[in-house]
Amino acid sequence: MSPFLIAALGVLMVATAFLSGLFGMAGGLILIGVLLAILPLPSAMVLHAITQMASNGWRAFLWRAHIRWRPVAVYLIGCALALALWSVTRYVPDKPIALLLLGVTPFMARLVPKGIKPNPDSVWQGAFYGTVCMGLMLMTGVAGPLMDTFFLGGNFGRRETVATKATCQVASHFTKLIYFGGIIDQAASLDPVLAAVAVAASMLGTSLARRILEAMSDQQFRTWANRLITTVASYYILYGGWLMFARNSALAH
Repeated sequence: MSPFLIAALGVLMVATAFLSGLFGMAGGLILIGVLLAILPLPSAMVLHAITQMASNGWRAFLWRAHIRWRPVAVYLIGCALALALWSVTRYVPDKPIALLLLGVTPFMARLVPKGIKPNPDSVWQGAFYGTVCMGLMLMTGVAGPLMDTFFLGGNFGRRETVATKATCQVASHFTKLIYFGGIIDQAASLDPVLAAVAVAASMLGTSLARRILEAMSDQQFRTWANRLITTVASYYILYGGWLMFARNSALAH
């Protein structure tokens, strides 16, 4: 990878980490879309895992006093179940399918009947969403939209939402790193220089967002977070649909 491309990715990682640091979401969703466009899927997943572990880990540390540990513990049970299942199947989707799944999941979460709306304080929901989110992450690289919808469904304040979700994300992305870096047949490696840039950029972007998050109200946080999820998810539905259409058209000719 050229120095120019590494530098450009570093700038993008600062920007997406800033966005995630502000809303606890959306940044990773944008980043994986760019990485999928320029790298093979396993390599994109490994680089994204390194970046997101740094970003979420630093965010969890900055807001550690606001972490809700019970939802984290239950969520991790679901992650372990998903990894066990995917380790048997070793399924790796193609890019159009991954992008479509990225876009569809937040809208699916919003269609859940009111009686079973997302509740991060629920034990069974925590395990269920942990399993589904981890499975989605192993297919698409992120589970942000679905996880965002899950945590926004509770009575958490903005700091608790950001801190608790970040802690869950560290474990999720570490699991993804194990899967794409060692378990699947076409396991990927990563340039150490690029990995170092990713870690530094993620920590910088996360730190820059802290003061702005402090100044926001919980209502502003929820409103803008939901708008971001809708906008980014809609884009991936269109992008994934276009890639699938283009591929099918090429095959037809």
